[in-house]
Amino acid sequence: QAQLVQSGGGLAQPGGSLRLSCVASGFTFSKYVMGWARQAPEKGLEWVGSIYCDSSDTYYADSVKGRFAISRDNAKNTLYLQMNDLTPEDTATYYCIKDAQECRQRGWVPLSLTDYDLWGQGTQVTVSS
Repeated sequence: QAQLVQSGGGLAQPGGSLRLSCVASGFTFSKYVMGWARQAPEKGLEWVGSIYCDSSDTYYADSVKGRFAISRDNAKNTLYLQMNDLTPEDTATYYCIKDAQECRQRGWVPLSLTDYDLWGQGTQVTVSS
C-alpha cells in the first residue's frame, strides 16, 4: 500500500525557518516526480513546487521562489521542504504529493495538482509572532 508520511512543521516566527519531511513507502520513490502543496485557512489548494526524479530540476510557485527549497534522498525514500524567510502568508497545511505517472521527459514536472494521485496526511505550519 503506497503512502506518504509527513513530519516537521509547527510554529515559526516571521523570518524564521522550518523543514518538512515526507517518507514514502509502497512504491518506487525514485521513479516519480514528487512535490508539495498547501492550503491556507479558507483558501484553495496551492501547488508549492516539485522536484524531478533524479533531483536534476526543481520548480516553484512564484509565491515561494527564492525562499523555499525542495530536495529528495532517493536512497532514503524521503522528500524535504526547507522553508526560509517565512511570512504569515505561509501559514497553511502542507501536503507531500506524488505524481500519478512515472517520470516523463527529463526535467518535466506536472504543475497541476490534479496530476498528483497520492497525498500525505498534511502538516500544519503556522507563522506568527
